[in-house]
Amino acid sequence: MLKLPKQAIVVATIIGAAVIIAITLFALRPSPEQQEVASHKLLIDVAIAHKQSLTINVHSQGTVQPHTETSLVAEVSGQVMEVSRNFENGNLVEKGEILLLIDDRTYRAELKRAEAAVATAHSNLLQEKGRAAVAREDLKKYPRRHANEDSRALALRLPQLNEAKARLNSALADRRQAEINLERTKIRAPYRGMIKARQVDLGQFVATGSALGQIFSVDTAEVRLPVPSDRLAYLQLPDPRDDSTQADVILENDIGERWPAKLVRNEGILDERSRVLFVVAQIADPYRLDSDGKPLRNGSFVKADIQGRSIADLVAIPRHILRTGNQLWVVDENDTLRNRDIKALRTEGKLVYVYEGLESGDRICLSSVPSAISGTAVKINTSLSTAELVATPSAELATINEEPNAP
Repeated sequence: MLKLPKQAIVVATIIGAAVIIAITLFALRPSPEQQEVASHKLLIDVAIAHKQSLTINVHSQGTVQPHTETSLVAEVSGQVMEVSRNFENGNLVEKGEILLLIDDRTYRAELKRAEAAVATAHSNLLQEKGRAAVAREDLKKYPRRHANEDSRALALRLPQLNEAKARLNSALADRRQAEINLERTKIRAPYRGMIKARQVDLGQFVATGSALGQIFSVDTAEVRLPVPSDRLAYLQLPDPRDDSTQADVILENDIGERWPAKLVRNEGILDERSRVLFVVAQIADPYRLDSDGKPLRNGSFVKADIQGRSIADLVAIPRHILRTGNQLWVVDENDTLRNRDIKALRTEGKLVYVYEGLESGDRICLSSVPSAISGTAVKINTSLSTAELVATPSAELATINEEPNAP
């Protein structure tokens, strides 16, 4: 029989003793204390859905243009004899103000000849009236038969009388034309406006139809604004028969200066390429000649905030609470989170306007809960109405910010 070494016996003894001690300690261990772990609910803020009739403004942009712009053209020919000091680019002129004079000597002579022709025709008419009166008296004294009415009219000199009247009328028309031609040698401003360009100078000969310059009105200006077809539902387009349908427009330049305007008309046809409808905003007294304020010069690029029409049954919510796929968290009657699919108007800004998916009284979660799942228990911290979100001064009203040629 193999005899074990002394060292092996010692090791086996130590291991056996350790196992016995471990078993003893495990058997004699005290029972663990039972403690209940308190469940912590998510603390959130909510908004109570409140349906409202809200106005959705539309943003656009465009360039300021004059409402009326006229090319001045010579209606008679001749040499430019005098040019007004106001007939310079950028100068303001009043309606009827003489801008330049064309040599009128030829037209004065024509008027004198026309006046002489009128006097001659008038004298001939008087003579024919006298002859007709004598013929009438002779016919009364010496009545005689006539073959027909034409021969009687000839005896009374009625054709000669009518011819004299016609010649007088022709002479009067020629005199009137001569007066018009003489008046046309004075080039006048057709309305109160500003000179855009002058194209002639002193001593220059101009022919009929020659361009003399350009002028534009200063009483009103216009901005042509593109609105995409899918944004037209937000606007009440102006009715030319009803001024009350003209929406308010605020125009703003790059440095924040603003001017009030009115939406006066639309062009009625969608652009085939960009699918936009152009509407026209009109600004009264853009150069502020009769009112206070900064002038709005033609050619200025401005952004336009167009007042929209009122849309019923909208719920305003903060944009940041929307989740992927147009979903948001609502709190049910058991104070747990539930997913809700919604449909909202396509807008920009801090607020989103929901038209489907929410009912009045729904509790909408305003807090960020990225790790939450449907059914998570929550506790309400603060609560407010969605109507207060619109009324809060710091809340940005929903707008539609479009590029001029955006489809």
